[in-house]
Amino acid sequence: MPAEFPRLAEDTPIYVAGHRGLAGAAIWRALERRGCTNLVGATSQEVDLRDRDATTAFVRKNRPQVMVVAAARVGGILANSTYPADFLSDNLRIQVNLLDAAAEHDVERVLFLGSSCIYPRLAEQPIREDSLLTGPLEPTNDAYAIAKIAGIMHVQAMRRQHGRRWISAMPTNLYGPGDNFHPESSHVLPALIRRFHEAKEAAAPRVTIWGSGRPRREFLHVDDLADAACFLLEHYDDPAPINVGTGVDLTIAELAALVADVVGWRGELAFDTGKPDGTPRKVLDVGRLRELGWSPATDLRTGIESTYAWFVAHHATARL
Repeated sequence: MPAEFPRLAEDTPIYVAGHRGLAGAAIWRALERRGCTNLVGATSQEVDLRDRDATTAFVRKNRPQVMVVAAARVGGILANSTYPADFLSDNLRIQVNLLDAAAEHDVERVLFLGSSCIYPRLAEQPIREDSLLTGPLEPTNDAYAIAKIAGIMHVQAMRRQHGRRWISAMPTNLYGPGDNFHPESSHVLPALIRRFHEAKEAAAPRVTIWGSGRPRREFLHVDDLADAACFLLEHYDDPAPINVGTGVDLTIAELAALVADVVGWRGELAFDTGKPDGTPRKVLDVGRLRELGWSPATDLRTGIESTYAWFVAHHATARL
């Protein structure tokens, strides 16, 4: 439902948890562009959010009025399927610690960022928010999804029990400057950028991609997600999570061809059908967010071009 919140002011104390990550850093930049100067963040070395006492002490000291929960342990299909216990444990502790600290110290507005993987593997497409908990999850990332579902429920429980005007947003697959390009822990789009860049440098005639190439995915530039986060903090107040995406998808094979073209690699694409595909299709129904008045600004090719340019400029120090 529409909300009547004041515009995020220059002096509003805002804590962006995970401000060095892909989403958190973009949200920080978006807040700075809006003139917000009272921003608070801490690296994982400064505050381990898995540590309840350390998290509570940090929130107590800084007393934010707004908290964005963008801190999470994240990874692609390989990392999620290899380390499910770590993904479940770390994310549950991070979320519970942050949300409990926010409740204890009266944080007025909290935006919890989830993930589109919370929805059932075979949910009706495009996926509506009311598909949550209507079917089995994708087994390659079910542990991470369960943690994120718990975060949504935590926000909803705080609204019911304590009247907190906290909200949850479910972004689709994110990409952009500052992404993780590591071969074992990256998501599909940055992984493809790295693979094709290295293939171009090595003049490799062929690159093999995991899976059949048939699954369909949706991608949102992280700066668009950041803009949506600011918009929702000012305009959304509902217990239901709200989807954030483009509403447009493409096959992994089509994505690979597009990334190869942007990178400038002209070899042969092959697909290893012995590797898992994951969910057959995942595109979000973004009708509720569009009705509120928000839509993304970055088309996929332009976003990939800017992300590749960032990678080339930073690949010596990027997460490789």
